[in-house]
Amino acid sequence: MHYVYLIESLRVEGEHYVGVTANLRQRLGDHNSGHSVHTAKYRPWKVVTYIAFSDRPKAEAFERYLKSGSGHAFAKRRLW
Repeated sequence: MHYVYLIESLRVEGEHYVGVTANLRQRLGDHNSGHSVHTAKYRPWKVVTYIAFSDRPKAEAFERYLKSGSGHAFAKRRLW
């Protein structure tokens, strides 16, 4: 399985991140350990929503959509 995940910072209000991974538990650990340059300064993080996909291309396409303008609006209304 491949997961598109939405996480939010527990320290900085309003700071969100969207990503894709095959191992959600390990990836959240990476974010909280500071291994991701983009999220290190906002740690710790918590998972708000995740969606499972059976194949990686579909997961990556949905992640790209969530990072687009209309995807941001959708996520704000439905996923955060």
